[in-house]
Amino acid sequence: MGTATTLALAGLAFQAQAATEVSVGYAISSDSHYGAGSRAFKETLESLSDGAFTVTDHPSGSLGGERAMIEGLQIGTVDIVITSSGPLGNFVPETYVLDLPFLFTSYEQARCVLDGEIGQELLDKMGDHDLVGLSWSENGFRHITNSRRPIAKPEDVRGLKIRTMENRIHQQAFQGLGASPTPMAMPELFTALQQGTVDGQENPLTVIVAANLYEVQDQLSLTGHVYSPAILLGSPVLIDGLSEEERAWFDEAAQAATEATRAEVSRLEEEGVAFLQERGMTVTDNVDPAPFQEAVEAVHADFIEQYGDEMLERIRNSSC
Repeated sequence: MGTATTLALAGLAFQAQAATEVSVGYAISSDSHYGAGSRAFKETLESLSDGAFTVTDHPSGSLGGERAMIEGLQIGTVDIVITSSGPLGNFVPETYVLDLPFLFTSYEQARCVLDGEIGQELLDKMGDHDLVGLSWSENGFRHITNSRRPIAKPEDVRGLKIRTMENRIHQQAFQGLGASPTPMAMPELFTALQQGTVDGQENPLTVIVAANLYEVQDQLSLTGHVYSPAILLGSPVLIDGLSEEERAWFDEAAQAATEATRAEVSRLEEEGVAFLQERGMTVTDNVDPAPFQEAVEAVHADFIEQYGDEMLERIRNSSC
């Protein structure tokens, strides 16, 4: 009996030693849509692997801002990152096309494109830049908040200091609107708004809610100027060492994360505006997109000049 017990304990110890810990990092809180995605990833991977992989959650930029975490993937200090597309173009320029203003007109269209051939091609491009694209996820359509005035037309943006993601397409767009774009990592944003370093920012409702931005901003304008995808990226240091079966587990876990994240985005699209109004935000919802589109036309022209229009036209002409 003593020998059997000793062997059983030794077996348990071996299993514990054999388990591979996987870090998942993201820039916003654990009760956000990214947190929902991370939990789904954890539950699915740990279940499929029967505990061979354990997932550790690192929310709120505890592993750094999005750009720093992507760099961590490349050298293997971070395993999995859920990130916006904001800094992604700095690493994989082909993805800049997704950041163009007014590219998508609905969630259905955006999800269809990203889940199809075009989305897979862009995921495959990650491999050329020491990254592994696991799945496209979601943030939602981006809107402008500020602490100065309501925004209903492009002229209302003029002169405002607006925090943008570390993404030159977004910066160009706000320059076209006459704002002063200020790129900044997400973990720095709340304090910058609180201290008046910037007047406003732009994010989907999901992020505005999750980051408690209503505590330091009182104006929300539903401009919907950019559809913002998210992406689950893996480190090649981890992923390339997996067996075929293990890689299938990671792919399935990534898909579960995407589904959970999109479900939370859909929920907040329905409930988020009322939630923010209840917390004191004034919401401007009578925004005509046409003058905003006209004000940022140069961004599309500059993109085409630098990268061509093949991928842009494929998205525009998609059957989605």
